[in-house]
Amino acid sequence: MEEENKETSVRHFLELIKKSRRGKLKIYIGMSAGVGKTYRMLQESQALLRNGVDICIGYVETHNRAETHALLNTIPLVPRKSIYYRGKEIEEMDLKAILNRHPEVVIVDELAHTNAEGSKNGKRWQDVLDLLEAGISVISAVNIQHLESINEEVQAITGIAATERIPDKILEAADEIVNIDLTADELITRLKEGKIYDQSKIERALGNFFQSDKILQLRELALKEVVHQVERKILSEIPKSIKLRPEKFLACISSNPETAGVVIRKTARLASYYRSPWMVLYVQSDSESMERIKLDKQRHLINHFKLATELGAELVKIKSNHITQTIIDTASQKEVTTICIGKPHLNIFQVILRTAIFNGLLKNLASKDIDLVILS
Repeated sequence: MEEENKETSVRHFLELIKKSRRGKLKIYIGMSAGVGKTYRMLQESQALLRNGVDICIGYVETHNRAETHALLNTIPLVPRKSIYYRGKEIEEMDLKAILNRHPEVVIVDELAHTNAEGSKNGKRWQDVLDLLEAGISVISAVNIQHLESINEEVQAITGIAATERIPDKILEAADEIVNIDLTADELITRLKEGKIYDQSKIERALGNFFQSDKILQLRELALKEVVHQVERKILSEIPKSIKLRPEKFLACISSNPETAGVVIRKTARLASYYRSPWMVLYVQSDSESMERIKLDKQRHLINHFKLATELGAELVKIKSNHITQTIIDTASQKEVTTICIGKPHLNIFQVILRTAIFNGLLKNLASKDIDLVILS
């Protein structure tokens, strides 16, 4: 057992060494061609050069866009290699030349590109993995429609199948992902001004891919993907001791028909705004046992339980005469960040100043970093 533990420790240390030697990957992602991914990459390249970083261009596709092409002149370039395939000369990124030059950072555009037959790797993303393994950091770019997991969803939106795709693991391996965003109107204006395609292709593009409804849906996909990747990074990399707690709401209700419905609905809205889970807690004291409260109150209470469930809450019912302590204990056990209660019948300042129980609740919640919201 001791030898096994030693081997595990050694393997873990070797993985840490390999990870530290690996290059960093930054990906610019966009909803479509023409949003400015390559332009931003080249702008970043110039900034890195000014700061003394050894950076070069491994492959950039400007699509003859004047504003993008103007940024190329000052950045070192690794010449492309020529591959002859079926009588045609095809230019590809020279992976071997970049590895030999071994810059600190290299720009590699068109991440989903399929390499010409005869290349070391079938796909450019595989070239990028080779560069990272060699300790070279890579800045790359891709459009959302080339992501494997949402390929069918994109095809349903655009009516076009993306034949060149990258596996999701490439985005997951990225150290940084940046979304390049434009409104649908801005993108269509750029297209009409000839900043994306030449004049011969503009009308066709406007009739097919570049339509407001399609752009908006692709934009949403791109934004969601970046948010998803950021959340994944937070969950996997930030220690729990310093990680921001996700919001979780607890609505506390009684058999009072006037306040229970308000508390449930307003807490539901808060939870929806924060996209957070929430619960409804009902503490049944002896004075609120079914034998003691009136039938109409029982009916209202059952209806409020039903409402809470319909609105997506987890329903928690506890029998206890120690209501305040039960609320505190439940909040702690369920890792609640915010407790929502109805407005007390007494003036709130009188409650705070005169009620020892309420004071105790406030002090206890403050010590546990739990917020209290009093709903009017």
